[in-house]
Amino acid sequence: MIELKNITKTFSEGNISVHAVKDVSLVIDKGEIFGIIGFSGAGKSTLVRCINLLERPDAGKVFVDGKDLTALKARDLRSARKKIGMIFQHFNLMPSRTVAGNVEYSLFGSGLSKEAKRKKVRELLSLVDIADKENAYPSQLSGGQKQRVAIARALANDPKVLLCDEATSALDPQTTASILDLLQSLNKKLGLTVVVITHEMAVVKQICDRVAVMEDGNVVEEGDVFSIFANPKHQITKDFIKTTSNLQKIEGLIASGSDVAKLKPGEVILRLSYKKANTSEALISEVSRKFNIDLNIIYADVEIVKDAPIGGTVAIVSGEKSDIDAAIKYLQDKEVGVEVIKDERNIAHSLTKCIG
Repeated sequence: MIELKNITKTFSEGNISVHAVKDVSLVIDKGEIFGIIGFSGAGKSTLVRCINLLERPDAGKVFVDGKDLTALKARDLRSARKKIGMIFQHFNLMPSRTVAGNVEYSLFGSGLSKEAKRKKVRELLSLVDIADKENAYPSQLSGGQKQRVAIARALANDPKVLLCDEATSALDPQTTASILDLLQSLNKKLGLTVVVITHEMAVVKQICDRVAVMEDGNVVEEGDVFSIFANPKHQITKDFIKTTSNLQKIEGLIASGSDVAKLKPGEVILRLSYKKANTSEALISEVSRKFNIDLNIIYADVEIVKDAPIGGTVAIVSGEKSDIDAAIKYLQDKEVGVEVIKDERNIAHSLTKCIG
């Protein structure tokens, strides 16, 4: 549906050049929700604006629905853009127009009659669940309501693609969740291909099928969402995932000397992370029985991503050193990620030798 080939974009001001996008190639399949994530300045917003040529790349080609947009003449490009809707962080509504007027503005030049435009506007407002605000002005709306109007406006010309540039960044968590639910619903109802630009891994986790991670103008990692969360390869990806998980808090507890993280001789703190879609929480009780060890769970952070459990647990493990070692190997063989965070097993071994 969307193919970016070797896209490069540089901005220059005086003697200063900023290489915003560097030789990026991506394929986004028809009907999927694809995320592009990166911290501020990573180049993600520039890249998404290259898809509809709001930013024309310095090099590379952009194909949307089989058409090379970079090769189109101005008139043909304007026509192609009508099939690519876009929503933004700050909504970009016209304050002097009503909700209906904002949506109808996108139908200028459509050839529809006045009555046909009104009918379509009402249908669109109903689709995004804001029909009761038809005659309201943007100043009378909440942030979530404004974004629903912006989505309705973006859908006015029956696009095949919807680009979302930080579309939930200005919204509170509850409103963000409702807008993401709406985008998922539209994706299914209309068969829309949705491209989501964000700096929030929680957004990717909730809505996306696949994701590309950007840093310094490059795509450093790409894959399906479960695989990216379960087995991040690049450090920037690992940093993003840490922002969505409670499992990283254990280091802070250890550093602060919290009683929760204090160990007795022979004990060890393990962080277990699910790395396969068929991993089950039952492994915790299974290894406890199988290897005669105790697991005192400090943190558990497990949720469903793409119909599979993702996350893990942090636990204090006690028992015989050989049993703990065997349990760790068993978990690793089951493709569970095992990190030893703090280890007092050698202390217990030393004490035993001294007493002996």
